[in-house]
Amino acid sequence: MAEITLKAETGRELGTGPAKRIRVEGRIPGVVYGLDADPIPVTVDWKPLREALTGEAGLNALINLDIDGDVALTIVKELQRHPIKGNVLHLDFLRVSADALISVDVPVILEGEAEDVERQDGTVDHLLFTLTVNAKPADIPNEITVDISGLQLGEAIRVGDLTLPAGVTTDVDVEEAIVTAQISATTLEADAIAEADAEAAAEQSEESEGGDADSGDSDGDADAGSDD
Repeated sequence: MAEITLKAETGRELGTGPAKRIRVEGRIPGVVYGLDADPIPVTVDWKPLREALTGEAGLNALINLDIDGDVALTIVKELQRHPIKGNVLHLDFLRVSADALISVDVPVILEGEAEDVERQDGTVDHLLFTLTVNAKPADIPNEITVDISGLQLGEAIRVGDLTLPAGVTTDVDVEEAIVTAQISATTLEADAIAEADAEAAAEQSEESEGGDADSGDSDGDADAGSDD
């Protein structure tokens, strides 16, 4: 995973008002913590931060944070956004060691086409969108891909079915479903309607046959009476 260098400035004023002014100036307030060091309030410029977090690694990008000349290897551990506007309000940088395992959430991406499921009018449900993994910073994958081309109707691909990259493990339950294939609600509804129609037709047929039998008996009685 490529590393990115980002400059951070210390000495920012704390509080809601100062934080708003910082954001108006095109910077984002944050804090740096981890590796038993004291937390440091910082600010970073929004534009280079956005470029760092929109690369292939996304939020798991390794960032060499230059804090007033003191460089620390970090990742963005938490990013707070405005609930409506979506703009970044604050972020936490976590100091990491190149030789120590860390836990991060990695996107799970589906690839391929489940042709057998499609032929049977089924649906593929993607249930697990991120997987928490343990790895050294340099071994963190940008994403985990899951091939669904061989998926059959009624089957599921679970965490235990994954082949993780070297140096990467996960503590997530191996039975956790990532993706499932099942009959679609539309198909189930259509089958139910067809079954109901078939039952109704069968009942009508039985009633019709019963009516014909009754009619035959009446004719027989009438013929017997005329002979007398």
